[in-house]
Amino acid sequence: MKIIAIGRNYSEHAKELNNPVPEKPVLFLKPDTAVLKGNKPFYHPSFSNDIHHEIEVVLKICKEGKFIKEKFAHKYYEEIGLGIDFTARDLQAEQKAKGLPWEIAKAFDHSAPISEFIAKSEFEDIMNLNFKLLMNEELKQEGNTADMIFNFDQIIAYASQFFTLKKGDLIFTGTPAGVGKIKIGDKLKGYLAHHELLNFEIK
Repeated sequence: MKIIAIGRNYSEHAKELNNPVPEKPVLFLKPDTAVLKGNKPFYHPSFSNDIHHEIEVVLKICKEGKFIKEKFAHKYYEEIGLGIDFTARDLQAEQKAKGLPWEIAKAFDHSAPISEFIAKSEFEDIMNLNFKLLMNEELKQEGNTADMIFNFDQIIAYASQFFTLKKGDLIFTGTPAGVGKIKIGDKLKGYLAHHELLNFEIK
């Protein structure tokens, strides 16, 4: 199982980080060791003083495919959920300043908490779906899938040009504006429409 993640897929998030709005999806990978399931606590790593939360809608791939055409992409996922792309922003800035890859800032252990998944058929319109993140009961991020620069099917079609998608793979589809720092003791809750799917503590 692999995680394919999309960077800068909401224009307001790109702007808040002073990044240009991309012309093509920005892809990066997280290993299976990044996954954190079951709303278990996230233990703040000692190697960073600036871990940021990034709430995202996550697709679960349901069958193998490569070079998938956009018009068929909807057949490759049946369930969606929520995830958080934890990012060590200080490490990322250091690596970017040197022109180096920044996997250590994105792909470290347990940097990808994921929720349970819900059949996409349970939602009236997955391309007009609200989601949000609360930290200590305060709204921090709020987005709608209608605001994505590249929609789910475009992401799958593009990513499958480079990576064979396999059953069980996860695709993090990008985060809206409002990312920010976490600290020990914080409690995070994530909602997809009216479903509370994430609820865990930073330790």
